[in-house]
Amino acid sequence: MAIATDADFMTMALTLAERGLGRVAPNPAVGCVIVRDGIVVGRGFTQPGGRPHAETEALTHAGDKARGATAYVTLEPCSHTGRTGPCAEALISAGIARVVAAVADPDPRVAGRGFAMLEKVGIEVVEGVGMARALYLNQGFFLKVTEERPLVTLKIASSVDGRTASKTGHSQWITGKAARERGHLLRATHDAIMIGSATAIVDDPTLTCRLPGLEDRSPIRIIADGRLRLPLTSKLVRDARKVPVWILTFAGGDLGRRKAFIDCGVEVIDIVASDNGLMDMKAAMHALAARGLTRVLVEGGARLASSLVRVNLVDRVEWFRSSSIIGGDGYPAIASLGIENVDDAPKMSLTRRLDLGGDTLSSYVMRS
Repeated sequence: MAIATDADFMTMALTLAERGLGRVAPNPAVGCVIVRDGIVVGRGFTQPGGRPHAETEALTHAGDKARGATAYVTLEPCSHTGRTGPCAEALISAGIARVVAAVADPDPRVAGRGFAMLEKVGIEVVEGVGMARALYLNQGFFLKVTEERPLVTLKIASSVDGRTASKTGHSQWITGKAARERGHLLRATHDAIMIGSATAIVDDPTLTCRLPGLEDRSPIRIIADGRLRLPLTSKLVRDARKVPVWILTFAGGDLGRRKAFIDCGVEVIDIVASDNGLMDMKAAMHALAARGLTRVLVEGGARLASSLVRVNLVDRVEWFRSSSIIGGDGYPAIASLGIENVDDAPKMSLTRRLDLGGDTLSSYVMRS
């Protein structure tokens, strides 16, 4: 039997870390595996709400077996005291002999200090194992720290020719059951879902996660509604006290409607207008990051998608395509971008393609 390597154990830690996606903001989703004499003696991942940290969980499970062991951590152990003590200090106190980390923490409160604390007391530190996957996993956290905005994933469900509804606006259901279930799984791994006001009014969605066993993973629902057009009787407003609803809108406006939304449990967030009179999406994303969000899933509509693509705020695209053809009189997935030259069109790189019961999911990352 092959002997497990550092890369193998880091893969385990990264798989654990993924369990925290959508549940740990504003913290990163971290995984930790503790190995002694080639045997896993402890494992953990960041818990809902961001505490306890992965290292604390893994050390608790390992107990005395952590002494002399190697800790595989997907992000540099923290070195500052927040609601709990530094993870680097906890690793030292537990007698860990070696730490293998995937990537350094860009948070200025850490930024190499965690590694320095470990090395100062003679703990061997190895960096960069599994770095590419770790960077992809926590891209939202890194963007929040470095650009003060969350990761933005654009989710589209369309016909094979890129239409999201027929000419009458009928859209239910363009894709089948397997694709819809995969879409709900996407919701569970994001901190928030965002839609435009037109989509909210026409579809009257709930935007919850309805996969069996994951009903508690429903993210914050966000509506970009500059003029507060969303009906107070909508499903989103009616259950805002059960699953949070935020409305992004222009300052001023109808004070009576604003108060009515707030009375229903909706958080109303003021966003400035851009030069064209539309909502400034960069300001919107800064506002969301300031409230702790690291991962936002944008589900519609076409104008919201266009406004984000125009200002280079889309990082990933999850495109569900059915095998149907609707034609040019249907509703497009993305509204006009004003592109005159094909060379100026935003480019994407395909990272994965899945067959989902007759539908296809193509996953992309935007090229810089």
